[in-house]
Amino acid sequence: MAGSAQAAFSRAAETYDAAAVLAQEVGRRMAERLAYVRIEPRRVADVGCATGDGVYGLIQHYPKALPLAVDYALPMLQAVRARSGFFDRLRGKAPRLLNADVGQLPLAAMGLDLVWSNLMLHWLDDPLPAFRELHRVLAVSGLLTFSMLGPDTLKEIRRACEACGIAPSLRRFHDMHDVGDMLVAAGFADPVMDMETITLTYRSPRGLLRDQRHLGVRDALLGRRPWRQWRQVFAAWPRLEGLLPATFEIVYGHAWKPEPKVVADGRAIMTFHKSRP
Repeated sequence: MAGSAQAAFSRAAETYDAAAVLAQEVGRRMAERLAYVRIEPRRVADVGCATGDGVYGLIQHYPKALPLAVDYALPMLQAVRARSGFFDRLRGKAPRLLNADVGQLPLAAMGLDLVWSNLMLHWLDDPLPAFRELHRVLAVSGLLTFSMLGPDTLKEIRRACEACGIAPSLRRFHDMHDVGDMLVAAGFADPVMDMETITLTYRSPRGLLRDQRHLGVRDALLGRRPWRQWRQVFAAWPRLEGLLPATFEIVYGHAWKPEPKVVADGRAIMTFHKSRP
Protein backbone atom coordinates (compact mmCIF):
# COMPACT_ATOMS: atom_id res chain seq x y z
CA MET A 1 0.00 0.00 0.00
CA ALA A 2 1.15 3.53 -0.67
CA GLY A 3 -0.07 7.10 -0.67
CA SER A 4 -3.73 7.40 0.30
CA ALA A 5 -3.80 3.72 1.36
CA GLN A 6 -0.98 4.34 3.82
CA ALA A 7 -2.83 7.35 5.20
CA ALA A 8 -6.00 5.27 5.64
CA PHE A 9 -4.05 2.58 7.49
CA SER A 10 -2.47 5.19 9.74
CA ARG A 11 -5.88 6.66 10.60
CA ALA A 12 -7.14 3.19 11.49
CA ALA A 13 -4.87 2.77 14.53
CA GLU A 14 -7.66 3.74 16.96
CA THR A 15 -10.28 1.41 15.44
CA TYR A 16 -8.08 -1.46 14.24
CA ASP A 17 -8.33 -3.83 17.20
CA ALA A 18 -12.14 -3.85 17.27
CA ALA A 19 -12.28 -5.03 13.65
CA ALA A 20 -9.19 -7.23 13.51
CA VAL A 21 -11.00 -10.53 14.19
CA LEU A 22 -9.44 -12.24 11.17
CA ALA A 23 -5.89 -11.05 11.88
CA GLN A 24 -6.19 -12.10 15.52
CA GLU A 25 -7.41 -15.58 14.60
CA VAL A 26 -4.75 -16.07 11.93
CA GLY A 27 -2.09 -14.83 14.34
CA ARG A 28 -3.24 -17.37 16.92
CA ARG A 29 -2.94 -20.16 14.34
CA MET A 30 0.51 -18.95 13.31
CA ALA A 31 1.60 -19.01 16.95
CA GLU A 32 0.39 -22.62 17.29
CA ARG A 33 2.62 -23.57 14.36
CA LEU A 34 5.67 -22.09 16.08
CA ALA A 35 5.29 -24.71 18.79
CA TYR A 36 6.48 -27.31 16.26
CA VAL A 37 9.55 -25.33 15.16
CA ARG A 38 12.86 -25.89 16.91
CA ILE A 39 14.39 -22.45 17.19
CA GLU A 40 15.72 -20.33 20.04
CA PRO A 41 16.02 -16.86 18.47
CA ARG A 42 17.92 -14.04 20.11
CA ARG A 43 16.30 -11.35 17.95
CA VAL A 44 12.74 -11.49 16.61
CA ALA A 45 10.74 -9.04 14.51
CA ASP A 46 7.08 -8.57 13.69
CA VAL A 47 7.07 -6.88 10.29
CA GLY A 48 3.81 -5.09 9.56
CA CYS A 49 2.98 -5.28 13.25
CA ALA A 50 -0.18 -3.07 13.29
CA THR A 51 -1.11 -2.59 16.97
CA GLY A 52 1.21 -5.31 18.21
CA ASP A 53 -0.62 -8.62 18.74
CA GLY A 54 2.12 -10.48 16.93
CA VAL A 55 5.12 -8.95 18.65
CA TYR A 56 3.59 -9.39 22.10
CA GLY A 57 2.84 -12.99 21.21
CA LEU A 58 6.49 -13.44 20.23
CA ILE A 59 7.55 -11.96 23.57
CA GLN A 60 5.50 -14.60 25.37
CA HIS A 61 6.81 -17.38 23.15
CA TYR A 62 10.46 -16.27 23.28
CA PRO A 63 10.89 -14.32 26.54
CA LYS A 64 14.68 -14.20 26.22
CA ALA A 65 14.65 -12.73 22.70
CA LEU A 66 15.00 -9.06 21.84
CA PRO A 67 11.68 -8.04 20.18
CA LEU A 68 11.31 -5.56 17.32
CA ALA A 69 8.02 -4.13 16.03
CA VAL A 70 8.15 -2.81 12.45
CA ASP A 71 5.44 -0.86 10.66
CA TYR A 72 5.32 1.96 8.13
CA ALA A 73 2.37 3.61 9.89
CA LEU A 74 3.65 5.59 12.87
CA PRO A 75 0.26 5.65 14.70
CA MET A 76 0.31 1.85 14.73
CA LEU A 77 3.70 1.88 16.44
CA GLN A 78 2.40 4.38 18.96
CA ALA A 79 -0.41 1.91 19.72
CA VAL A 80 2.20 -0.83 20.21
CA ARG A 81 4.06 1.35 22.69
CA ALA A 82 0.86 2.16 24.58
CA ARG A 83 0.34 -1.55 25.26
CA SER A 84 3.60 -1.89 27.18
CA GLY A 85 3.72 -0.94 30.83
CA PHE A 86 6.04 1.68 32.26
CA PHE A 87 8.14 -0.89 34.12
CA ASP A 88 8.46 -3.08 31.01
CA ARG A 89 9.88 -0.11 29.16
CA LEU A 90 12.12 0.74 32.12
CA ARG A 91 13.51 -2.81 32.24
CA GLY A 92 13.94 -2.98 28.47
CA LYS A 93 11.26 -5.67 28.08
CA ALA A 94 9.04 -3.64 25.75
CA PRO A 95 9.36 -4.07 21.98
CA ARG A 96 11.77 -1.81 20.13
CA LEU A 97 9.89 0.21 17.52
CA LEU A 98 10.95 0.78 13.92
CA ASN A 99 9.00 3.00 11.52
CA ALA A 100 10.03 1.60 8.13
CA ASP A 101 8.87 0.00 4.90
CA VAL A 102 9.45 -3.74 4.46
CA GLY A 103 11.14 -3.12 1.13
CA GLN A 104 13.85 -0.92 2.67
CA LEU A 105 14.58 -1.90 6.24
CA PRO A 106 17.25 0.17 8.02
CA LEU A 107 18.66 -2.96 9.61
CA ALA A 108 22.02 -4.63 9.36
CA ALA A 109 22.36 -7.76 7.28
CA MET A 110 21.89 -11.02 9.17
CA GLY A 111 20.69 -9.25 12.30
CA LEU A 112 17.47 -11.19 12.97
CA ASP A 113 16.82 -14.83 13.82
CA LEU A 114 13.04 -14.88 13.30
CA VAL A 115 10.80 -12.68 11.16
CA TRP A 116 7.02 -12.91 11.62
CA SER A 117 4.52 -11.17 9.35
CA ASN A 118 0.77 -11.62 9.68
CA LEU A 119 -1.55 -10.60 6.81
CA MET A 120 0.61 -7.79 5.49
CA LEU A 121 2.68 -8.96 2.52
CA HIS A 122 -0.34 -9.41 0.23
CA TRP A 123 -0.74 -5.63 0.06
CA LEU A 124 2.47 -5.44 -1.97
CA ASP A 125 1.97 -5.55 -5.73
CA ASP A 126 5.19 -7.55 -5.99
CA PRO A 127 6.26 -9.27 -2.73
CA LEU A 128 9.56 -10.52 -4.22
CA PRO A 129 11.64 -7.41 -3.31
CA ALA A 130 10.29 -7.64 0.25
CA PHE A 131 11.22 -11.31 0.47
CA ARG A 132 14.73 -10.43 -0.71
CA GLU A 133 14.99 -7.73 1.95
CA LEU A 134 13.77 -10.10 4.65
CA HIS A 135 16.31 -12.66 3.44
CA ARG A 136 19.03 -10.00 3.77
CA VAL A 137 18.22 -9.13 7.39
CA LEU A 138 17.85 -12.75 8.53
CA ALA A 139 20.83 -14.60 9.94
CA VAL A 140 21.86 -17.90 8.41
CA SER A 141 19.44 -20.56 9.67
CA GLY A 142 16.97 -17.79 10.49
CA LEU A 143 13.26 -18.39 9.94
CA LEU A 144 10.67 -16.37 8.04
CA THR A 145 7.06 -17.20 8.94
CA PHE A 146 4.12 -15.33 7.45
CA SER A 147 0.51 -15.33 6.34
CA MET A 148 -1.11 -13.66 3.34
CA LEU A 149 -4.51 -13.47 1.69
CA GLY A 150 -4.95 -15.77 -1.30
CA PRO A 151 -6.88 -15.47 -4.58
CA ASP A 152 -10.15 -17.00 -3.30
CA THR A 153 -10.61 -14.18 -0.81
CA LEU A 154 -14.15 -12.75 -0.97
CA LYS A 155 -15.07 -15.17 -3.74
CA GLU A 156 -18.75 -14.59 -2.93
CA ILE A 157 -18.48 -10.93 -3.88
CA ARG A 158 -16.47 -11.74 -7.02
CA ARG A 159 -19.21 -14.13 -8.12
CA ALA A 160 -21.89 -11.57 -7.30
CA CYS A 161 -20.06 -9.06 -9.53
CA GLU A 162 -19.94 -11.57 -12.36
CA ALA A 163 -23.64 -12.37 -11.91
CA CYS A 164 -24.40 -8.66 -12.34
CA GLY A 165 -22.15 -8.33 -15.39
CA ILE A 166 -19.81 -6.04 -13.44
CA ALA A 167 -16.05 -6.51 -13.62
CA PRO A 168 -14.82 -7.22 -10.07
CA SER A 169 -12.73 -4.39 -8.63
CA LEU A 170 -11.44 -6.44 -5.71
CA ARG A 171 -7.71 -6.76 -5.23
CA ARG A 172 -6.09 -9.78 -6.86
CA PHE A 173 -3.89 -11.83 -4.54
CA HIS A 174 -1.02 -14.18 -5.36
CA ASP A 175 -1.45 -17.95 -5.50
CA MET A 176 0.52 -19.83 -2.84
CA HIS A 177 2.57 -21.66 -5.49
CA ASP A 178 3.68 -18.33 -6.94
CA VAL A 179 4.58 -17.14 -3.45
CA GLY A 180 6.66 -20.28 -2.94
CA ASP A 181 8.52 -19.57 -6.18
CA MET A 182 9.21 -16.02 -4.98
CA LEU A 183 10.73 -17.35 -1.76
CA VAL A 184 13.10 -19.58 -3.72
CA ALA A 185 13.99 -16.68 -6.03
CA ALA A 186 14.74 -14.55 -2.94
CA GLY A 187 17.22 -17.14 -1.68
CA PHE A 188 15.18 -19.08 0.87
CA ALA A 189 15.47 -22.85 1.13
CA ASP A 190 12.68 -25.43 0.91
CA PRO A 191 9.70 -23.16 1.60
CA VAL A 192 6.65 -24.83 3.10
CA MET A 193 3.33 -23.43 1.88
CA ASP A 194 -0.23 -24.34 2.75
CA MET A 195 -3.62 -22.69 2.87
CA GLU A 196 -7.03 -22.78 4.49
CA THR A 197 -10.20 -20.75 4.29
CA ILE A 198 -11.85 -18.82 7.10
CA THR A 199 -15.40 -17.60 6.61
CA LEU A 200 -16.80 -14.62 8.47
CA THR A 201 -20.51 -13.84 8.36
CA TYR A 202 -22.32 -10.51 8.33
CA ARG A 203 -25.93 -9.51 8.83
CA SER A 204 -25.60 -6.85 6.12
CA PRO A 205 -22.97 -5.57 3.67
CA ARG A 206 -22.42 -2.59 5.95
CA GLY A 207 -20.75 -4.90 8.47
CA LEU A 208 -18.06 -5.89 5.97
CA LEU A 209 -17.60 -2.29 4.82
CA ARG A 210 -17.35 -1.07 8.41
CA ASP A 211 -14.75 -3.68 9.36
CA GLN A 212 -12.56 -2.97 6.34
CA ARG A 213 -12.82 0.78 6.94
CA HIS A 214 -11.82 0.33 10.59
CA LEU A 215 -8.87 -1.77 9.44
CA GLY A 216 -7.86 0.98 7.03
CA VAL A 217 -7.97 -1.28 3.97
CA ARG A 218 -11.49 -0.93 2.51
CA ASP A 219 -10.50 0.71 -0.77
CA ALA A 220 -7.31 -1.35 -1.03
CA LEU A 221 -9.34 -4.56 -0.71
CA LEU A 222 -12.60 -3.79 -2.48
CA GLY A 223 -11.52 -1.15 -4.96
CA ARG A 224 -13.62 1.83 -5.99
CA ARG A 225 -16.82 1.82 -8.02
CA PRO A 226 -20.11 3.79 -8.07
CA TRP A 227 -22.43 3.05 -5.16
CA ARG A 228 -25.27 2.07 -7.52
CA GLN A 229 -23.08 -0.80 -8.75
CA TRP A 230 -22.24 -1.87 -5.22
CA ARG A 231 -25.96 -2.01 -4.44
CA GLN A 232 -26.44 -4.39 -7.38
CA VAL A 233 -23.55 -6.54 -6.24
CA PHE A 234 -24.63 -6.66 -2.62
CA ALA A 235 -28.17 -7.58 -3.67
CA ALA A 236 -26.70 -10.55 -5.58
CA TRP A 237 -24.51 -11.64 -2.64
CA PRO A 238 -26.07 -15.01 -1.67
CA ARG A 239 -27.07 -15.51 1.95
CA LEU A 240 -26.34 -18.61 3.99
CA GLU A 241 -28.84 -19.29 6.77
CA GLY A 242 -29.82 -15.64 6.70
CA LEU A 243 -26.25 -14.30 6.89
CA LEU A 244 -23.79 -13.07 4.27
CA PRO A 245 -20.69 -15.30 4.09
CA ALA A 246 -17.31 -13.68 3.40
CA THR A 247 -14.57 -16.22 2.68
CA PHE A 248 -10.92 -15.34 3.22
CA GLU A 249 -8.26 -17.64 1.78
CA ILE A 250 -5.29 -17.68 4.15
CA VAL A 251 -1.91 -18.65 2.73
CA TYR A 252 0.72 -19.68 5.29
CA GLY A 253 4.40 -19.93 4.56
CA HIS A 254 7.67 -20.47 6.31
CA ALA A 255 11.18 -20.78 4.98
CA TRP A 256 14.72 -20.87 6.32
CA LYS A 257 17.74 -18.89 5.23
CA PRO A 258 20.37 -21.43 4.16
CA GLU A 259 24.14 -21.23 4.25
CA PRO A 260 25.31 -19.04 1.34
CA LYS A 261 26.70 -20.81 -1.71
CA VAL A 262 28.58 -17.78 -3.04
CA VAL A 263 30.23 -14.75 -1.45
CA ALA A 264 29.36 -11.16 -2.34
CA ASP A 265 31.81 -11.02 -5.26
CA GLY A 266 30.30 -14.13 -6.83
CA ARG A 267 32.95 -16.69 -5.84
CA ALA A 268 31.57 -20.07 -4.82
CA ILE A 269 31.95 -21.27 -1.24
CA MET A 270 33.40 -24.77 -0.93
CA THR A 271 33.43 -26.74 2.31
CA PHE A 272 36.06 -29.44 2.95
CA HIS A 273 35.62 -32.18 5.52
CA LYS A 274 38.60 -34.11 6.85
CA SER A 275 38.03 -37.81 6.61
CA ARG A 276 39.22 -40.14 9.32
CA PRO A 277 41.63 -42.94 8.39
